[in-house]
Amino acid sequence: MMTKPFATTLDPATSLANHTGSWRTLRPVNVFKIPPCNKQCPAGENIQQWLYYAAEGDYERAWRILTENNPFPACMGRVCYHTCETKCNRGFLDESVGINSVERFLGDYALDHKLSFQKPTRETGKKVLVIGAGPAGLSAAYHLRRFGHTVHIVEQGEEPGGMMRYGIPVYRLPRSILDAEIDRIKDMGVTIECGRKVDDIIAEKQNGKYDAVVLGVGAGLSANVNIPQGDANHILTALDVLKEIETKGDIQIARRVAVYGGGNTAVDVARSLRRIGAEPIIVYRRNRDKMPASEEEMDDAIKEGIQVKWLSTIAGATKDSLKIEKMKLDETGYPQPTGEFEELPADAVILAAGQNCDLEPVKKIEGIKFEKDSVNVDSSSLMTDVPGIFAAGDMIKGDRTVTAAIGMGKHAARGVNAYLKGAKYERAAKHDEAKFEDMHPWYYSDAPKTVRPMLELARRTSTFDEVQHGLTEENAVFEAQRCLSCGNCMECDNCYGVCPDSAINKLGPGKGYEFNYDYCKGCGVCAQECPCGHIKMVPEKI
Repeated sequence: MMTKPFATTLDPATSLANHTGSWRTLRPVNVFKIPPCNKQCPAGENIQQWLYYAAEGDYERAWRILTENNPFPACMGRVCYHTCETKCNRGFLDESVGINSVERFLGDYALDHKLSFQKPTRETGKKVLVIGAGPAGLSAAYHLRRFGHTVHIVEQGEEPGGMMRYGIPVYRLPRSILDAEIDRIKDMGVTIECGRKVDDIIAEKQNGKYDAVVLGVGAGLSANVNIPQGDANHILTALDVLKEIETKGDIQIARRVAVYGGGNTAVDVARSLRRIGAEPIIVYRRNRDKMPASEEEMDDAIKEGIQVKWLSTIAGATKDSLKIEKMKLDETGYPQPTGEFEELPADAVILAAGQNCDLEPVKKIEGIKFEKDSVNVDSSSLMTDVPGIFAAGDMIKGDRTVTAAIGMGKHAARGVNAYLKGAKYERAAKHDEAKFEDMHPWYYSDAPKTVRPMLELARRTSTFDEVQHGLTEENAVFEAQRCLSCGNCMECDNCYGVCPDSAINKLGPGKGYEFNYDYCKGCGVCAQECPCGHIKMVPEKI
């Protein structure tokens, strides 16, 4: 049983007069709370609502609700780190709902059935330039086009996608999936010009007669790491290695390779090198608990034979070995040198200690302000200190993930749309979060999470075939049905059935219930029997 997206109630302030006696001290009201998954999602998806329609078998409607906020469900169903699931209240019963699995199913369903985005019903006549065709820029372009604006993207790379193409290996995100979801945005009328870098943003804006600009430059520059070494030819960057594998399908590299870093890029490049015959080992300064890489990705890397030297740093490099210094964590969790060294055989070093954005063209804009290595923007509209110039993605403060970039692109588009109307975009206030202790899911039975099938280990280390597979239709529906509908009515009829005074009226499918306070005695049984925590008893007004 799942949530209905709409529910109504009579406002206590305008309801019928209280005819049930002056002794009633509490009355029931419907409250609308934000599910913890919705609140956690960086893209701002209405997860609970699209799960409902997926559970009902209305996959197209579920997909359309999902893509109101995120135009890349098939991609995100593969590469999102699904932190929403860590907040899922179902986890207090057995296991969290497999939100990411259902998202992938819906994304693949839409591609298989050739579903397309609706084109705008009217054109505003406004032109917007988007710089960068990564997840932030593409998301911004998608939402701007939905508003009816003309959108042109200029991308420095040879193909669109940004770090989704050049930073995420194909075994995690097949390029046919990425291309198909980008093509759907292009079919709306968004134009993408690849292979050109914009060095003068203001001149580009003026020459193209654009009304606004969205900066979506990704973190495509590897951070510098000072390693004393005698042969610089054997030190490469993770992004360069991943890009070469992406464009050429292979890379000429030594067999014994040390990958220096502990983030997702380090894990991605190590797993990629394993597939082309190298024997990579990750060198990381902290322990596993402090590693920023996804736990699932790290688990898969270890299963694939990737070794890790924890609490270690590279103190020097020669042609065929590394000088490794052992580290220890202080009371704050920061690694400190121990003065203990060892030698690690290695023919090459891959630096994966972080990425930066190329902000040189942005710094040429008079009036742009920065906070360290990030562009300063308004927290709601994402407009910079220069009117008409907006920024999103890696170049502003926030998590550097694909999902976060998609969410920022959406808000930048809404900021642009308001600006073009002479207004200012302010994000709507969120409802209170639905907490597990406010719910009464007494009738749910244990239903363990459905595990997605994986490519067998023997094939993972020799091919770039997709590692994680999707759910069947039957399993996807089952998984969606595990949702508890936190904080919102799912029309289960519990309140209607248990009310001893027939004080609850059904308003029809999708409309929920209303309370008839002429008959309600304020006993609170309805609130106690509501599994979703959608009914609250509030003090009676005197």
